Amino acid sequence: MIRVRPMEESDVDQASELESMVFSMPWKSADFLEMVKAPYAHYFVAAERAEGNCDPEDPGRDPKDPYAGDRIIAILGLRELSGEAEITNVAVHPDYRRTGLAKRLLTEALKLSEGMGIRNVTLEVRPSNEAAIGLYESFGFREEGRRPHFYEKPEEDALIMWRRI
Repeated sequence: MIRVRPMEESDVDQASELESMVFSMPWKSADFLEMVKAPYAHYFVAAERAEGNCDPEDPGRDPKDPYAGDRIIAILGLRELSGEAEITNVAVHPDYRRTGLAKRLLTEALKLSEGMGIRNVTLEVRPSNEAAIGLYESFGFREEGRRPHFYEKPEEDALIMWRRI
């Protein structure tokens, strides 16, 4: 069973490991921990539940860490910025790509931003990441600019995309 939920402090090591699998310049655990604690940041995970750990209300689960045993297979961050929002850190484990996880996470993040009254959301993406661009466009994001030479390893521009409601 795969569940989308807020990222917890206990998830940051796995989030960093996932980024290391996906990105050439991944965030470290400390970076994720800072965001999990930040009042302006909202990070989500798609977690595969360990066999027998399907119910976080199960009295047999550790009350200090009801998500113990979860395997983080996708992440997405949303940060509030002066009445607007930025989508960050969208990463899906290679074995789970094209399964709808990024769509589920993005849906959750946009629902949260709309609930906070945020109407404009931005993100950056590599122009070579056609699958991600297609997903973002399906949610109403449109390219509004570029940041030349933004990414490293390999060097590439960043497309700046906005969803304005």
